Amino acid sequence: MHIGLIVGIGPAATDYYYRYLISALACAGLDLRLTMAHADAPTLIGNLAEGNIAAQVEIYGQLTNRLLQSGIEQVAVTSIGGHFCIDAFKATSPVPVIDLLDVVKIEIKKRGYKRVGLLGTRAVMESHFYGVLDGVEVIPPGNLLEVHNAYISMATTGIATPEHREVFMQAGKTLTSTYGCESILLAGTDLALVFRKDQNPGFEIFDCAEAHAQAIAKIAMTQ
Repeated sequence: MHIGLIVGIGPAATDYYYRYLISALACAGLDLRLTMAHADAPTLIGNLAEGNIAAQVEIYGQLTNRLLQSGIEQVAVTSIGGHFCIDAFKATSPVPVIDLLDVVKIEIKKRGYKRVGLLGTRAVMESHFYGVLDGVEVIPPGNLLEVHNAYISMATTGIATPEHREVFMQAGKTLTSTYGCESILLAGTDLALVFRKDQNPGFEIFDCAEAHAQAIAKIAMTQ
């Protein structure tokens, strides 16, 4: 399957998805058919802050049509914040959209979580992961604005500073120890810069980007 990725929002997320798909298809002994189109992060951040669904969907549509010229068969957006308009985009996209929100909803249900914490952008946290996790109590951090600002700073630069790490780690620890969250949803693709596979943060995490990348890889392996 020829996959199209809408990338650039932000750079670390692009790198994460690209490396993941390369590795997954190589391990399966298959060629990766992938074409990417770059979206502007500041524009997305502005549309997200304003709730301007129409403007962002138009951008996604233009990028998807560009990708379509290269022969893509399905498309995915490599940004959780960028999913604020995903339903509207799915309704107009010329090819099927691999929706991160649907993927995470299914995986969370499989794990049986009843209460989860949430780290990501302000829109993702305030909307309790866009309200898609039925039957699950979704708790944003008390220092929501601080987490949002740290995330935007990290996402736009592609660099996680010690100060960024401290904000996210403390928020995760508080959500698990004080609020009894069973797991912390890493609801921002750039959080891979902080929560590395070779390190234990001291609490359970669920990496939404990883679940999405797994789903994309599975589809990419089909004929």
